[in-house]
Amino acid sequence: MGQASGNRYQNRVVCVTGSSRGIGRRLAVRFAEEGADVVINYFRNGDQAREVAAEIEALGRKALLVRANMAQEEKVVAMFEQIREAFGRIDVFVHNAASGRNRSAMEVDTKGWDWTMQVNTRAFLIGAQQAANLMPETGGAMLALSSFGADRVFPYYVSVGSSKAALESIVRYFAIELAPRRINVNAISAGAVLTDALGHFPEMDKTLAAVEEKMPYHRMVTPDDIANLALFLCSPEAEMIRGQTIRIDGGITLPIP
Repeated sequence: MGQASGNRYQNRVVCVTGSSRGIGRRLAVRFAEEGADVVINYFRNGDQAREVAAEIEALGRKALLVRANMAQEEKVVAMFEQIREAFGRIDVFVHNAASGRNRSAMEVDTKGWDWTMQVNTRAFLIGAQQAANLMPETGGAMLALSSFGADRVFPYYVSVGSSKAALESIVRYFAIELAPRRINVNAISAGAVLTDALGHFPEMDKTLAAVEEKMPYHRMVTPDDIANLALFLCSPEAEMIRGQTIRIDGGITLPIP
């Protein structure tokens, strides 16, 4: 399938957390291709974040680089203050940043558990609160990136899976509470997406081989597949899709007898 093109986000301000690489990077660029000015959030990968900013500026759009650790509440709040100072508002908030302590349930320590929850879940809670207060009266959109670990069991995924289950729940609450303000909130739950992040999980080669064997379609999900869906869900075209977690997986989770 080809990529969508157009100007659905002309002169809109879009913030994508964790956008220096992988899915977040692709989301940032694709929003810019459709006319948005983009806030690029990163924590450790400064050189890569600057590359994304250059790519966005080459498209004729503005790029605001914000270094902020999503595990720290004050850094998340400060990021939105920078957005306010630079643009005066935000139209779309995408929480893509994710981390996790990849251990079995018996081996997860409280430090790793807290870190995972702070980055994956609490950062969206705080970010959504901050973003809502910067969105215009005409409304806006929020999107959280989840994963199948929210309702399925994968090896070494207990802390991440639990954080994503909580994330999907928070999305539903914000969708209801912010509906009167014309702010739409949804989540995307993606299957295994081919990015560098997969390398952090033990035995991932074995897991990916099993996934590919079960795929009913001929390929894996890509960051562009997720971007295609994100661009739709954050647009006025998705006005009546609210509080949903949309799966994108090539059909692998369909029950096949």
